Amino acid sequence: MLLRLNGDPRIEDFWNHPPESVERLRKLLRAGAPARPDPRRRDFYEVDDSERVFYIHITPRGRVLLLAIWVKDASETDAKAGRLAGASAGSQEAALVHGF
Repeated sequence: MLLRLNGDPRIEDFWNHPPESVERLRKLLRAGAPARPDPRRRDFYEVDDSERVFYIHITPRGRVLLLAIWVKDASETDAKAGRLAGASAGSQEAALVHGF
């Protein structure tokens, strides 16, 4: 799915990640980023960047809580590249847009 937040997302970073990482997440959410909902937790998502994953929670009031960042392993990056190469130009993805 594609996750996009309207406006300038307010991101709360409780773990003091590098400011560049927080700003990268903000840009991804403004533009729309591939994301996977956490099947066990409502409104929690893994947001994909090219080499890393951001784990976030979106509160009912639209705040984004940055909970973790990890580097993708090589097999996950290679698998994604293979899926992208095999996808047709006309394929569509589900999109989730939050208008807070």
